[in-house]
Amino acid sequence: MVIDSIIGWLLLLLVVLHPISVVKAQEVEDEREFDYARGSEKGPEKWGTLHKEWSLCNKGKMQSPIDLSNSRVDIVQKSNKLSRNYKPTTAILINRGHDIAVHWEGNAGSIDINGTSYSLQQAHWHSPSEHTINGRRYSLELHMVHKTTDPTSKHQIAVIAVLYKIGKPNPFLSKLVSNITSLVKQENEHRHPGVIDPREIHMSCRRYYSYIGSLTVPPCTQNVIWTISKKVRSVSLDQVKLLRKAVHDHAHKNSRPLQRDHLRDIQLIVPKKRN
Repeated sequence: MVIDSIIGWLLLLLVVLHPISVVKAQEVEDEREFDYARGSEKGPEKWGTLHKEWSLCNKGKMQSPIDLSNSRVDIVQKSNKLSRNYKPTTAILINRGHDIAVHWEGNAGSIDINGTSYSLQQAHWHSPSEHTINGRRYSLELHMVHKTTDPTSKHQIAVIAVLYKIGKPNPFLSKLVSNITSLVKQENEHRHPGVIDPREIHMSCRRYYSYIGSLTVPPCTQNVIWTISKKVRSVSLDQVKLLRKAVHDHAHKNSRPLQRDHLRDIQLIVPKKRN
């Protein structure tokens, strides 16, 4: 009986430390289960019907991406910029089928949102951009995915997004070009580029959009805190083409179509004016 009680308490402890919401929050790593082709049996319109665990992709009311329209945005002034505490650590570069992703293996640091710390897990790219600004779609969008270990937080995931237009080569991507090139058509393969510093992913910490949405890939988990940098960075056309060439899906894009905003609050955070 004593042993049974101990086992019971251990199982309860595991549930507390590893809430179901965190498990379900994981992005699908086997990206052969879905695609981005309009009209396809595995395309965005069908994601919610492929698995019952993916039902939010079709039925959710807080889905991403959305259009960040001036007519829908509330301007909020804040004196403090977005708190980021990143640091360089070892990472691996993975060809996930529809995208190229950087997974940090050690402690790559975190961001602080409303008093909750979110640890950086991985980053990946979508082309063209998934979010639009006043209807304009950009050439590339980077997602930096963070998670919290606080089981009491309603928002387990926070994503920072950076948009890019065609122009000068992006310095962060330039450092990864040789490794990405070696992954061309190598499905589920990975490379070890060594230490990658997430601080080299530049973004505006004082002007950014903020809203509550979802993951943009199955299972389309909701209650994700989105932070989209207002400043649009540059990337070369060759860099964008390489990111698409490297994956095995032969698709021209890996962007989910815009979703209805359902009158959600969308904020544009700007520096507080000095008196």
